[in-house]
Amino acid sequence: MNLALDPRIGGLYHSPSQQARVITEAWVENEMYCPSCSSNSLDRLEHGTKVLDFKCGKCDEGYQCKSLSKPIGHKILDSAYEAMITAIKTDNAPNLLILHYSKEEWIVQNLLIIPRHLLTVSAIEERKPLSPSARRAGWIGCNIILDRMPTSGRIFAVKDSMLLKPSEVRAEWRQLAFLRDLAPESRGWLVDVLSCIQSLDKHQFTLAEAYKFERELCALHPENRHIKPKIRQQLQILRDRGILKFAARGQYEFVAAKLDSA
Repeated sequence: MNLALDPRIGGLYHSPSQQARVITEAWVENEMYCPSCSSNSLDRLEHGTKVLDFKCGKCDEGYQCKSLSKPIGHKILDSAYEAMITAIKTDNAPNLLILHYSKEEWIVQNLLIIPRHLLTVSAIEERKPLSPSARRAGWIGCNIILDRMPTSGRIFAVKDSMLLKPSEVRAEWRQLAFLRDLAPESRGWLVDVLSCIQSLDKHQFTLAEAYKFERELCALHPENRHIKPKIRQQLQILRDRGILKFAARGQYEFVAAKLDSA
């Protein structure tokens, strides 16, 4: 994989954002593989295709590319709030390729992959409506909050201008791929609980430590009045899925060391 971008591709465009889009999308088309399967390439979709920019011809997974000239932070600017919420609830959210590049050197510095099964309602933040004087007055966009996703689901294919092996990237993808088979609401709870316990940054943790997230989870799921039983239920599911195991009474342990922190 060549990390160099070709700025000449954007020569036909005047808008910096359009230039960045075509330059980075050309790189993905020429260099990126599918993290979900063994395909070594992604097919570029026709410009203007709703939600998706790329699709894998082998496993049919769809990807949306977001390019940033600034380092990847805690939030990623996204499109319309209601459209994203609807996409998540109907299981139509795209996988995200978040590409951070250097505009001075025109090189890919980071490529963060967010599988679609990690995109939950809890991770979407509603932004303020555009002002009455704006061209799209009243339009409401959203932010994707990366801190509300499990660290093990935020997968780097390129980190600090260093390539990670495709085999390692695909192995990380498979660890939480079972979430795709769950209904969006059930997936949301499991992702939120996993995100909370991974934020402890500990290989072992206690049930009491998991209960400390009761208020936070209550705020994310105000319709549920029985948070502690729900936490226990999600920990049981994570154990059944091989993510956790019982270390002792009231104590849990991550099965794979890479799952306890990013």
